[in-house]
Amino acid sequence: MIPSWLLIGVVGCLVALAGGLLNSRDVRWFARLRRPDWLSFERLIPLIWTIIYICGAISAYLVWEAQPANRWFLMAFYLLVELTISAYTPVTCKLRSLKAGTIIGGTGFFLGCLLALLVFPVSSWAGILLLPYLIWSPIGTYVTWEMIHLNPRDV
Repeated sequence: MIPSWLLIGVVGCLVALAGGLLNSRDVRWFARLRRPDWLSFERLIPLIWTIIYICGAISAYLVWEAQPANRWFLMAFYLLVELTISAYTPVTCKLRSLKAGTIIGGTGFFLGCLLALLVFPVSSWAGILLLPYLIWSPIGTYVTWEMIHLNPRDV
């Protein structure tokens, strides 16, 4: 039998990697967009997301190992949140729509809040590990929303 930590890690990596599949035209479109002047930490965003994905995977593992009666539901909810998070870049770039990115970002935040509320009673550490995402998600969504005003043709 495959260990739960390995299965959770592999599924998490596959979903995260699938969200990053873009062609060069999509990457060029996103790269040419204007960003807020205060966005001085953009080069740290890949590191921030790496930390968020690792914390999410550890959180899911802790919930799985706690063996709550609804663990399959919780694992499906973790997957839903990760799929939503991972959809941001490809959907925003394929549609060339910052508005779509803002909607996905907001949706991911609210789903993450619901997940945290469901997880905290099972494992407080699992809930705490969701905090990096719950802190970052509104920041990332706000950046995208601000970019709408700086790039009115790319709404």
